[in-house]
Amino acid sequence: MRKITIKSVIPFTVLIVLALAAAFITPEADYVPGAADPQYSTSDMAWVLISTALVFLMTPGLAFFYGGMVNRKNVISTMIKSVVAAGIVGVLWIVIGFSLSFGDSIGGFIGDPRTFLFFKGVKSHAAWPLANTIPLTLFALFQLMFAIITPGLVVGAVAERIRFTSYVLFIVLFSLLIYAPVAHWSWHPQGFLALMGAWDFAGGTVVHITAGCAALAGALVLKRRKSHQERTEIPPANVPYVLIGTGLLWFGWFGFNAGSAVGASPLAVNAFGTTSTAASAAGLAWMFFDVLKGKKPSVLGFCIGAVVGLVAITPAAGYVGIPQSIIIGTVGAIISNIAVSIKQKSRLDDTLDVFPCHGIGGMVGMLMTGVFANQLVHGIKDGPVGWAYGNFPFFLTQLKAMLIVVVYSFTVSFLIFKFINFILPIRVSAADEEEGLDASQHDEKYLQGTLLVKNGGNLEEKDNI
Repeated sequence: MRKITIKSVIPFTVLIVLALAAAFITPEADYVPGAADPQYSTSDMAWVLISTALVFLMTPGLAFFYGGMVNRKNVISTMIKSVVAAGIVGVLWIVIGFSLSFGDSIGGFIGDPRTFLFFKGVKSHAAWPLANTIPLTLFALFQLMFAIITPGLVVGAVAERIRFTSYVLFIVLFSLLIYAPVAHWSWHPQGFLALMGAWDFAGGTVVHITAGCAALAGALVLKRRKSHQERTEIPPANVPYVLIGTGLLWFGWFGFNAGSAVGASPLAVNAFGTTSTAASAAGLAWMFFDVLKGKKPSVLGFCIGAVVGLVAITPAAGYVGIPQSIIIGTVGAIISNIAVSIKQKSRLDDTLDVFPCHGIGGMVGMLMTGVFANQLVHGIKDGPVGWAYGNFPFFLTQLKAMLIVVVYSFTVSFLIFKFINFILPIRVSAADEEEGLDASQHDEKYLQGTLLVKNGGNLEEKDNI
């Protein structure tokens, strides 16, 4: 049995303290709208409830997507780092995360943590002004699912070499210092990016650029794996896992994007259509571009391309027409594919290409929103109108917002990883890396592709691939 240390006691102690504090929060009655207030819509509530569940499904989908691409000895450790965010952020969001993101604005930069501390006042509060046909509680839970998956995306860049405990601390600090502020800037009516005139329908900046830039920072701080230094080619552990993960992500993304209309409306229908179309075009673009470069069409290529298309359309989903989503998905896939090729020739060890796919994909999506946003599509008064329709200043606003989020996310993420490395060893030992993180970090082992063969009195693994 491992020796109990102060570091191993702290996480459990913090959880117990939060649980005891929560016990003293007085339950509240649901807010009942008065005559002057808009009535809740049961159809809107039903759609956002379904969308909330769909977005949650993306987290295990991401675990399968990433887990299938890493070395067989790191499958479980990679998958749990994505899934554990559901536990950490699921509690953190109730305690303070929602307040920091959507509480009363402090100068347009952050929400007042006292506004909804421990979710106090959420049920009795009036509906969110931009989603006034559903209860605020439902809006908060829908937003929780975005907060859960965002740090999970970073896992792919630091897989196969980061300690589990260090990554748990990263999730906490990332959620409080990066995700919450950027969500406030972009999605709170008083956030400074929103007031500046930047538009992000479902998370191009808030989710994908923040995660992509954090991934780049993490890869730089953790440095290269031994296999990367030796240019050892390691086949994916399980390509069918990648295919399953892609299917779950694609399915869940309908809630991610169409659910961001926060109602069962024509806007949601348009976002649903652009989401599916962009993913289809991007999957084909990535696969055909690989063929153009002399490679064979592959399952991995189509799956990665489809996910990049989903990333690229996210900030634009409700603002652009369905035909324009074809070019957004295609351009996003080609640019990310080129970025992956450049990264592979460099010394950067972003294990699963999170920055080229999510970071750059999110940037492409923000800029393409600045090009193709059309008021005839979204019908929002004073809504976004893109460069293609005569509004070049809006493109510049999107560019400025994108650069602000890129610089902030990368800088703060780099400092977070450096801070964690200062107080905890952030990287596993060379011996643990060689053994694999499944065994060294979790005492578990992924046995897909092996047989357990009895040799005398012992069970031994025999390759079955």
